[in-house]
Amino acid sequence: MIRHWTLQQLRLFEAVARHRSFTRAAGELHLTQPAVSIQVKRLEESIGLPLFEQVGKRLFLTRAGEEVFAAAGDVVGRLRGLAGTVADMKGKVAGPLKVAAVSSTTYFMPDFLGRFLRAWPEVQPQLTVTNRSSVVERLAGNEDDFVIMGGVPERLPLAVHPFLENPLVPIAHPDHPLARETHIPLARFAAERFLMREQGSGTRAATERLFAAHGLEAQVYIELGSSEAIKHGVMAGLGVSVMSRSGLGLELETGRIVQLPVEGLPLARMWHAVHLAGKRLSLTAATFLDFLLREGRAT
Repeated sequence: MIRHWTLQQLRLFEAVARHRSFTRAAGELHLTQPAVSIQVKRLEESIGLPLFEQVGKRLFLTRAGEEVFAAAGDVVGRLRGLAGTVADMKGKVAGPLKVAAVSSTTYFMPDFLGRFLRAWPEVQPQLTVTNRSSVVERLAGNEDDFVIMGGVPERLPLAVHPFLENPLVPIAHPDHPLARETHIPLARFAAERFLMREQGSGTRAATERLFAAHGLEAQVYIELGSSEAIKHGVMAGLGVSVMSRSGLGLELETGRIVQLPVEGLPLARMWHAVHLAGKRLSLTAATFLDFLLREGRAT
């Protein structure tokens, strides 16, 4: 019966349904997986219908689960908004902070967020790291306070805040023949076996635009779904690539990867904090944005 439902159960169910995973939901909410499972099970018992079904290793919502997910999303969203409004009224940097970021930001966003939370420990962060296509969808749907990305979509009315340099550099294994060169024509680099991110990646789009501007096309040898996979492929000697320098600090310092002197590279780019034009940021979100702009300039 409805009177047995609790806000905590709805909050936990919403996280599990959104992630399609008890483990990821527990990690987001800083709880153990058994604690989350127990509360969701109690919600199912209270409703009298199963909300999830397991098919192989995948978790799916039942029809009842889809209805509860829609309602729980409304409830959780309203509560988050209320917490932000109350914090704003008190003039406090506290309450929810919801940010989405492209996967390449994993090399610096946790550090920025960690330093921000040490200064404002009452903030409750939710950082969603995903591929560029998903980030653009979240941006268009106004699902977050703002998003972090490199290349910015052109067809949306946006407020764009560049805050950190993001040079894209050509890389290879230190034993690669090009590593001994002092000046490499772009055409020669493009002709090498190329490790490339998946379609939709901002890094891939920028690299392909550079090649196309010179009448070139990369010889894609392997397509990989993350910057980490690209790094390991280069270190294994599988080919050359272009990557954000922000993710290469340790590998360049230790000599496991080398930056190549290629004509037309590095590509000068920036990381941006982006939200829909006209959006009013909460005090907490505005403070985090100011923090990124200040710290990014100092980096």
